[in-house]
Amino acid sequence: MLPFTEKYKAITVSDIVGQDAAVQAAEQTITNRGKALLLHGPPGTGKTSLAIALANDADLEFLEFNASDHRNANTIKEKLGGALGQQSLFSKGKLILIDEIDGLSGTKDRGGIKAIIDLIKTSAFPLVLTAQDSWNRKFSTLRKHCELVAMPPLHHDAIAQVLTKVCNEEKIKYEASVVTTLARRAGGDCRAALTDLQSMTQVSKALTKQALEELVQRSQIETIPQALVKVFKTTNPEIAISAFEHVVESSDDQFLWLDENLPKEYTKAADIERAYEAISKADIFRRRIRRWQHWRFLVYINALLTASIAVAKDEKYKTFVQYKPTGRILKLWWAKQKSMKKKAIAAKLGKASHSSERQMLRYVDHYKSIFQNNQEMGDAIALYADLDKEEIAWLKK
Repeated sequence: MLPFTEKYKAITVSDIVGQDAAVQAAEQTITNRGKALLLHGPPGTGKTSLAIALANDADLEFLEFNASDHRNANTIKEKLGGALGQQSLFSKGKLILIDEIDGLSGTKDRGGIKAIIDLIKTSAFPLVLTAQDSWNRKFSTLRKHCELVAMPPLHHDAIAQVLTKVCNEEKIKYEASVVTTLARRAGGDCRAALTDLQSMTQVSKALTKQALEELVQRSQIETIPQALVKVFKTTNPEIAISAFEHVVESSDDQFLWLDENLPKEYTKAADIERAYEAISKADIFRRRIRRWQHWRFLVYINALLTASIAVAKDEKYKTFVQYKPTGRILKLWWAKQKSMKKKAIAAKLGKASHSSERQMLRYVDHYKSIFQNNQEMGDAIALYADLDKEEIAWLKK
């Protein structure tokens, strides 16, 4: 199943909602072909969608490169330089998107930004760059060669317009007030709103006030799925590494969530292998922390569980995956409950027979056999050991 964010992405500039000023400025830059176009703003405001729409409207071949995947000068010149130097398919022009340039560190990526500037100077095709923070100091030189176009957080009315269109297309029953509330909750991020909509209506095909209230009530649980989106849906380590900063779940829970959902998200064997290699290394640090109390290793656990897993894949997967908690948590809980009940019964039986709880734990299964096969003797033992109804039922089960 395609995610709504992919299924309903903008095809033409007329599909871009709530960014009229940015659209007008971007069209002028592409037409005049003076500088590269640098679209900047928070996630979910339509930066990549606008680049695709500009290419479609101008009948240009669209080529996308992620700056986080091609970080040093040699790789950028090899990949992008080759694309800029080749004739377009069907003799059309090209529009080159260099996405997520925030992923370039400036100094550590061995001339990556300078290589992009050189390509801007020599390219015969329009270049579009995207960034969340274009005013970072590392982009000071790059900004001189770009026309900056801001794409601020979307107004909730624009997001509500998109949600309503999707509901109508998907034949989802909805209440207008709930659509507005969902749009407000997105905080200007249309991508997040569409993801919430798909998650809430995937089964019921209805967007109701009750469903929205349940979404709010589950906010503590859903902090982990939101974090997983940052890890699984990007190849930028700087975005991924902050994924678990605002979640309340422990690193143990994070391990379980990643272990459960990683093979659902990553489908290529090489990607899965690299990702699980990162998890295994994080587990080594976790054991060392517990054994030696070396708490400084916690930073390595977070880096391995976020940034390393994000860059383990060759490219972002476009399929929609509904992240779910692992069944192992429930199994562990049941096992713990069973163990606690067994210990409580062993303590009572040990007290009645002048034995220790530890010794009596060995014989609880023998007592279970008595309770299951000899009711009269079982009742006598229960009375003598002062077992309650739940404990008797547990022994008889």
